[in-house]
Amino acid sequence: MIYNIPIWKFIVDLYIVWVLVFFLVKFLLSNKRMLSIATSFLFVYLLSYVANLFEFPITSPILTYVVEWMPILIIIIMAPDIRRSLEMVWKADTRNELVVMGSEKTKQAIVDAAMYLSSQQIGALMTIEKHNTLDQYAERAITMNSEVSKEILINIFTPNTPLHDGAVIIRGDSILCAGAYFVLSDNQNFDKTMGSRHRAGLGISEITDSLTIIVSEETGSVSIAVEGIMLKINDRDKLMEYINMFMK
Repeated sequence: MIYNIPIWKFIVDLYIVWVLVFFLVKFLLSNKRMLSIATSFLFVYLLSYVANLFEFPITSPILTYVVEWMPILIIIIMAPDIRRSLEMVWKADTRNELVVMGSEKTKQAIVDAAMYLSSQQIGALMTIEKHNTLDQYAERAITMNSEVSKEILINIFTPNTPLHDGAVIIRGDSILCAGAYFVLSDNQNFDKTMGSRHRAGLGISEITDSLTIIVSEETGSVSIAVEGIMLKINDRDKLMEYINMFMK
C-alpha cells in the first residue's frame, strides 16, 4: 500500500502517466513548429505566474487574459500542424504487411502518363501506396477503383476538369481515388519556389512510406517524393528505375 492506495492501482496509474507523457513528447517533437509554439506558451505562462506572484497591476491581468485564450488560439492557428503531428505519431499503427504492389503494366502506365503530362506542362500528383494505408485521404476524395492506365491518368489531370486538383492514390493495379488532399510539408529546407503541389507530395512522404510523383504545372519538370526527400527526375529511364525499386 502506498498512501493507502493498492500497489496495483499505483502501478497502473504510473503507467498511464508515463504513456501520456511519452505521447505528448513524441507529439511535440514530430513537428518543430508545434515545439516552438509549446515553448512560447510555457514562457508566457511563467511570465503570467511571476506577474501574479508579485501582483503587478498592469501586466498581471493582461497575461492572465492571454493565458486563458492562448490554448484556443493555438488550436485554431495550428490545426493543420496538429493533424500532421498526430498522423506522424500513429504512422506505425497503419502498417499493412500484406500489401501487393502493381504489375509491370501498371508501372509502365504511370511512367508514360507522367512523361506525357510533363511534355504538356500539365500539373499532376500521383501517390503510390505501400505499407501505410492512405484510406483516411481516400475517404475524403472521389472514389475510382479503376484499372491504372495512361489514358485515365491523363484524363484525370486534364486542366479545367473536376478531378484536376488534388492527388491520385494508386493501390496495386488500381486507381483508388482522385482529388485527394494531403497536409503540406513545413520543411524549412524545401525550395521556396515550389508550390503547394510539391509541398503536398513531400508532406505525404514524411508521414507514410508512399512514393509520390509530382509534375510541375509551371515548368513540366517531374519530381518524386519519398521518405521526406524530394528528387527531380526528368529522365524516363531514371523514373522507371525508382518506381521499380519502390514497387518491387
